[in-house]
Amino acid sequence: MTQLETAMAILLQTFDKYAGTDGNKGSLSKAEAKTMLEKELPGLLKAAKNPGEVDSLMKALDHNGDSEVDFSEFVVLVAALTCACHNRCPKK
Repeated sequence: MTQLETAMAILLQTFDKYAGTDGNKGSLSKAEAKTMLEKELPGLLKAAKNPGEVDSLMKALDHNGDSEVDFSEFVVLVAALTCACHNRCPKK
């Protein structure tokens, strides 16, 4: 596999690891998303100065308003964090 194919597989595996522990394997509940962030991105949460940031992040991610994060919403999170953490955000 190429590096990009490996990265894509890791995204799928990471999502699947946390999705469904509360029942629906197709999405992350608020609790699952919080656990995923704590385990997979601990530095991000430590850098957050406001404990309510996870709630704000969940609301921002939940584009369709179902109170869960589906895989496409999860990929948007990863892409946005990658851009932000590596100073690759487009200037507006």
